[in-house]
Amino acid sequence: MVRIHLAIDLQYDVAPPSADFIFNVQAAHAPQQKVVWEELQVSQPVPMVMHTDAATRNRTLRLTAGPGPLTLRYRATLDITHHVAQPDSVFETPVAQLPTDVLSYIYPSRYCQSDCVTAMAMELFGQMPQGYRRVQAIKDWVQSQVTFESNTSNSMTSALDTLNDHKGVCRDFAHLMITMCRALNIPARFTTAIDYGADPALGPTDFHAYVEVYLGHRWYMFDPSGTAIPMGFIRIGTGRDAADASFATIFGGVNAQAPRIDISAQVNAQNGWQMPVHREEALSTDSAFTWNMVDAA
Repeated sequence: MVRIHLAIDLQYDVAPPSADFIFNVQAAHAPQQKVVWEELQVSQPVPMVMHTDAATRNRTLRLTAGPGPLTLRYRATLDITHHVAQPDSVFETPVAQLPTDVLSYIYPSRYCQSDCVTAMAMELFGQMPQGYRRVQAIKDWVQSQVTFESNTSNSMTSALDTLNDHKGVCRDFAHLMITMCRALNIPARFTTAIDYGADPALGPTDFHAYVEVYLGHRWYMFDPSGTAIPMGFIRIGTGRDAADASFATIFGGVNAQAPRIDISAQVNAQNGWQMPVHREEALSTDSAFTWNMVDAA
């Protein structure tokens, strides 16, 4: 088990007359990610609407802020119990056996135009044995093709742009890996977290994007950017791509400061809390789906 402490501070200056915010910064209530304690504070005394999506478990907070400073502070302690599997024992799930909730993750989406790279994906990976190792090869290929470089992409950058430019940040690595997986009919989704264990030379602790791939009726974690330690990831949001999992969507005139984020792990052998490390095994923080003929009908 991994015990993680998280602190997020977001600061904005809202221009008159007001601005609407949709935040997705709270840790998800996942089957193997338990929120032990959390606290959310907003500096302005405004009504707040909270919602948890039944399918993705994304937790959104909506509010309308008046002109002036706005600060959101989120603190949480989480226990994460990873499902661990040997890579060679994890196989791909046939399309005919995919649960209905998973089907949307094999289709092209705004930033992941998988229908445009089908021939390329088949040439590179089509002859490989199907399973975790093939997906791992896609991850390794993305890492070999793209260089991590800050401020080289924006909200319009898609997987095809990254494929051409060969540079980007974590969201771009994730979009490209998702695109190649879907081109091979392997469900893959965009997931947000905090970049636990990232090299300080890459900048201050920040939000992070990684990939979850549906294999053997379970979502497994992959970090194509290779900049952080997946065992320390706190799942926040999931979706088809970044358009579905933005940590803050803003409508109105707003000046935003860089987020201030702190994440740490607590180690205690008596409680079974261990330090997150890089592991060769397949890791998941989701429960297994039970497939039956009703799902396929």
